Amino acid sequence: MYGATAGGVAAAVAARRAGASVVLVGAGGHVGGMLSGGLSRTDVERQEPLIGGIAREVFERIGAAYGTPIAWRFEPHVAEAVVDELLGVAGVAVVADHPLERVTADGHRVRAVIAPDGCSFDAAVWIDASYEGDLLAAAGASWTMGREDRSLHGEYWAGRQEILPNPHQVRASVSARGTDGELLPGVAACDAIGPLGHGDGRIQSACYRICLSRADDRLPLAAPPGYDRIRYVLLERYLSRLLQDGARLEMHDVLGLSELPNGKADVNSHGPFSTNLLGAIQPYVEADAAGRRRIADEHRTWAAGLLHFLATDAAVPEPIRAILDPYGYPGDEFLDTGGWPHQLYIRDARRLVGESVLVERDLLDGRVPADTIALAGYNIDIREIQWVACPISRFPDLHDEVLVEGYRSVPVAPYGIPYRSLLPRRTEPENLLVPTSVSASAVAFASIRMEPTYLALGQAAGVAAAGAARRGVAVHDIDVARLRGDLEAAGQILRLDR
Repeated sequence: MYGATAGGVAAAVAARRAGASVVLVGAGGHVGGMLSGGLSRTDVERQEPLIGGIAREVFERIGAAYGTPIAWRFEPHVAEAVVDELLGVAGVAVVADHPLERVTADGHRVRAVIAPDGCSFDAAVWIDASYEGDLLAAAGASWTMGREDRSLHGEYWAGRQEILPNPHQVRASVSARGTDGELLPGVAACDAIGPLGHGDGRIQSACYRICLSRADDRLPLAAPPGYDRIRYVLLERYLSRLLQDGARLEMHDVLGLSELPNGKADVNSHGPFSTNLLGAIQPYVEADAAGRRRIADEHRTWAAGLLHFLATDAAVPEPIRAILDPYGYPGDEFLDTGGWPHQLYIRDARRLVGESVLVERDLLDGRVPADTIALAGYNIDIREIQWVACPISRFPDLHDEVLVEGYRSVPVAPYGIPYRSLLPRRTEPENLLVPTSVSASAVAFASIRMEPTYLALGQAAGVAAAGAARRGVAVHDIDVARLRGDLEAAGQILRLDR
């Protein structure tokens, strides 16, 4: 397995339990991805009845640490301890800090993954569980990235979105121009964003899911190196205008704070100017290691600076500063990174173009294909893409004001994810499975991209990989009925009538 995400962990444990010899290769120094990297308020909502197998086992084990049957909210270090224990008990060999540099192949078979230090990992079957889809790209599988045109799959929610009211839209006028008359950094001109429904390849904004603490050992929300207050002028203008308009200020205007055990909170982006750094993630996917570090650092500086600004700056209304006043970075989390999460929240990156492409209609109709290997049901959750300077008529003048483009939240029926969505095309790598960067449109992927779903897909990929290795067949040629039976026997939920 390449990629020590939650999906990679589930794949490794499932394959090991199925009798395979397993090595989990991670690019970084931690296991669990976002599960242990700050996403501590699980994106479960209406999905809970669909979550079984290793996914439910993980959340039950986390619950046991708190003396409850199951926990959907937890501290990051507890999740990482559970993941470590799962891997240890299963006997999975974990090799950390070995990012992929290149791949060798033998015909249509991935032979080895080679790290920058020259270390080579050989395997009969490979699973790409990375968020970025690095292995599938290096192995020569077809892939795509970003939002497609509406016409490609006939999807209503595809492509560039209408700029309409929503929970992440501005609710007061914010000038898009600086004192020099130029557009502020990060703001796109309205005539440059393309027509409605246009496929522009842009991906969802990224952020860090920060953990805050009210404990006595908390660390201050200090200004990060490189802090530049002027970067938050849009937010300053927004808060000032809300006050002028007599609006009721809420923390949701800038942050989503969710309570966690032991006086901690999960921080997610919320509102138009938040921890998401719109547009900055676009070059990340195809950047080299140094480029990715630079972009991740840029997101960290932005988010840490935002928290410092909100907690300390006199321009921030007192009610918001008061909410943040009891909080700091936790003294007992992310010990090797000063209380800061070790995982950047990559919501969107490469996606496999494989044997079957899951699309919007499959989700809205609640289709459950015959080769379903996991169920899902989270809404189509497309986060903000870009800030746009829109010409707003305020008679007698036009004003360029910032609006947010891209956000959508669309409810779907519970649906099935087919085994074929984990498979490269038949003429491409025959010993590769992809449970994270699955074959789906950008719209469909925006529902799939949740950690419980990654855990379920990882389990399916692990069982399938073990079967393919044991029988010496291509991953395309395994007995899917037998795979489904094995998954159900292991607690995976594959039927809506249960």
